[in-house]
Amino acid sequence: MKEKIRIASGQGFWGDMIDAPVRQVEGGPIDYLMLDYLAEVTMSIMQKQRARDPNAGYARDFVPLMRQILPACVERRIRVVTNAGGVNPHGCAVAVRDVARELGLRVRIATVTGDDIMDRLDDLLARGIELRNMDTGAPLATVRDRVQSANAYLGAWPLVEALRRGAQVVIAGRATDTGLTLAPMIYEFDWKEDDWDRLAAGTIAGHIIECGAQCSGGNCQYQWQTIPDLANVGYPIVEAHPDGTFIVTKHEGTGGRVSVQTVKEQLVYEMGDPREYITPDCIADFTTIRLEDAGPDRVRVFGIKGRPCTDQLKVSISYFAGYKAVGTLVYAWPDAYEKAKAADAILRARLERLGLKFDQILTEYVGVNATHGPLAGEPPPDIPEVQLRVGVRGQDRAAVERFTKEIAPLILTGPPAVTGFAGGRPKVEEVVAYWPSLIPKSEIEPRVELIES
Repeated sequence: MKEKIRIASGQGFWGDMIDAPVRQVEGGPIDYLMLDYLAEVTMSIMQKQRARDPNAGYARDFVPLMRQILPACVERRIRVVTNAGGVNPHGCAVAVRDVARELGLRVRIATVTGDDIMDRLDDLLARGIELRNMDTGAPLATVRDRVQSANAYLGAWPLVEALRRGAQVVIAGRATDTGLTLAPMIYEFDWKEDDWDRLAAGTIAGHIIECGAQCSGGNCQYQWQTIPDLANVGYPIVEAHPDGTFIVTKHEGTGGRVSVQTVKEQLVYEMGDPREYITPDCIADFTTIRLEDAGPDRVRVFGIKGRPCTDQLKVSISYFAGYKAVGTLVYAWPDAYEKAKAADAILRARLERLGLKFDQILTEYVGVNATHGPLAGEPPPDIPEVQLRVGVRGQDRAAVERFTKEIAPLILTGPPAVTGFAGGRPKVEEVVAYWPSLIPKSEIEPRVELIES
């Protein structure tokens, strides 16, 4: 058993800094590179991509990245664990295999699947598994005909199985963000399935680094002006030990900051009940976490307690919920705010005259109260400019399309001094809504498959 492993975070979401994983691999010693690409809406995007192209449906950025870092990963025995597979882990793995062959590298790649239940929905509903909305209690049957994706969150154990079978690159679909970090710790330290405190520690380690540089100085509220060299921000690394304690740090010579404060800010990200952070692997008690400064850009995390996991898995379901469009105009001094409010009133009157019906019309005054709403109060009379932003949402695409043609006319038929028509005519977009649900673990059978380059 190793005394310590170093797990580096290289991506916090699909679209994160493309060179961050390269810098993690090249910037110093690491044992694992963890890459988190998925969010709830990402699955529906990937499902649409795969519907158009059977070979698509995964994070395309991952493949050219692997072309760049795979030689170094093989040479330095760095193992990659990622959920870049989206709704097509096999397609992603084949693309990486082809890259390895082109580079003349022998690589064992594993796919972890079983999370995608899109094709099983009708059978599940027919057997009385209603997949009720966790927020509203409504059964999925009420929106079944509009569902676009449905994925259960797999935990760390299928990823552990892939590592045990010798995979150097593990490509999963909707695995939990935390599981990507927890799995290497379970594998290397031989933790058991009922070792709740250590599993909770690994889960919290994963939570701290799952959003990339958000725990190493990025998006930091506390004294953000003092964070050094964010242009060269270092992404976080967990130095994990068999007893469940770990250090959060980053490579030397990189910007940003790892401190008790930056780690605390990440800990409260997406936090519900801090005593019950529920994952497929355990329930972690965040109130037991202890943090201490362990040197420059080093925070020690210890004292974590956990409890047994539940017999359910969370399911992320997306469904079509109508159409939307957003238009903007910028009004300049003098009376910028008054002009923007008058333009909004004129626009709403014209939409009503046309008989257009929407589920919602939302107006925001950017530069005045778009962020803080009524708490912002009235702006000063000499405010130099205001952006009027108006959005509509509804079930009738034709009505939303007609709205998009009513923004530009305000330039010459409304209040004066429009200085910006940001983005041109608004585009009609589909609204993708989120349906959180639960499913018995017994209904989900993760599968691990190996592909050799």
